Amino acid sequence: MTYPSHIDSYYAATANPAPRRPRLQGDIEADVCVVGGGIAGCSTALNLAERGYRVVLLEGKRIGWGASGRSGGQALGGYASGQQKLIDQLGLADARKLWDLSLEGVRLLKERIERHAIQCDLQQGQINVAIKPRQRTALLAEHQELAQRFDYHELEFMERDEIRSLLATDRYCAGLFDHGAAHLHPLNYTLGLAAAAEAAGVRVFEDSMVTGLRQGEPAEVSCTEGRVRARFVALCCNAYIGDLASSLQARIMPVGTYIVATEPLGETRITELMRRNIAVTDINFVLDYFRRSADHRLLFGGRVSYSGIDAFNTGKATQQRMLKVFPQLADTRVEYAWGGYVDITMNRAPDFGRLAPNVYYLQGFSGHGMALTGLGGALVAEAIAGQAERFDLFTRIRHRPFPGGKRLRTPALVLAMMWYRLRDLL
Repeated sequence: MTYPSHIDSYYAATANPAPRRPRLQGDIEADVCVVGGGIAGCSTALNLAERGYRVVLLEGKRIGWGASGRSGGQALGGYASGQQKLIDQLGLADARKLWDLSLEGVRLLKERIERHAIQCDLQQGQINVAIKPRQRTALLAEHQELAQRFDYHELEFMERDEIRSLLATDRYCAGLFDHGAAHLHPLNYTLGLAAAAEAAGVRVFEDSMVTGLRQGEPAEVSCTEGRVRARFVALCCNAYIGDLASSLQARIMPVGTYIVATEPLGETRITELMRRNIAVTDINFVLDYFRRSADHRLLFGGRVSYSGIDAFNTGKATQQRMLKVFPQLADTRVEYAWGGYVDITMNRAPDFGRLAPNVYYLQGFSGHGMALTGLGGALVAEAIAGQAERFDLFTRIRHRPFPGGKRLRTPALVLAMMWYRLRDLL
């Protein structure tokens, strides 16, 4: 049987050395069984082990195989839903608590990198950029709201000329620079978390796809060649939940997103394009994002697919979008192109909760997973240890299944996204 490997990507090609963990064979017992070896699962396992729990982590492929090892690598505060939806549901006071928790997620990421000496090219700074005047107005309103209502003062509003001083492009008319945000090599960060979890006592199994979950006390998690009986279970599968929990699957939609990495440009040329080593995201609904790599490439992503079908001319299409930002790269070769799925919710807010009193889940990060996944793991550990107030704040966010059921929800979303694509062009 072939041992699973990471997909062919720039991140896999530059990954830190990591051991191949064994496949689960036979029956074992634990205090907690964590399902999923991305950032959410590794963070949950690490937090619980640090609290003294006996933890088993099961990953169906390799640690960091999914979105955690393929993403744009931007660690941001806030939520893809925006703050107003949370205010409308929970009120300003609790929305403010959620905002503060998102910032705690960014701080936690930075603290773990330092504490565990994770080599993942952590860099400070991220900017949201506007393409159209109405988007400039939206960024200015966001700047004012976060300062006045959420007491967040790490943001700097920039006009067109200031953006040009950072980026060698005429595409953007304004930007909102977040000095508190960061970007990093996501696969190496995830591998570092897994190593820290193992050092804390977590038993990690790869190539151990979970095929069944029997709720009860204890719960039982089944793989092809083994089972784990545990007092608690944490499901951290996100876009790859499959049929393991149908009620959770109905509340998220796997969305394809794609990234290309250019050939190395050299320090001089990449610095001419991006004067500071920051991450950049436009604020279209169907957005683009990019950043520099440690070896002076441009990593450029976006080009989402809501059809569930990989549009494999996607690397070429993503390259064309990159040239809209930096036409001076027309002579540059793309060396890597890859994709993967992120899980979105209807309201773009994260979906945390319980399937049973002892079965927790984390999903629906909607593109804000680098920091929120780590925070989610910390909150699950708190809840299992008997301090559930902060976790339960997230469970109060209302979520609806995607319309159309299993057969029709994807076509319905594709139609909706055609409207959003048109709106981006206006």
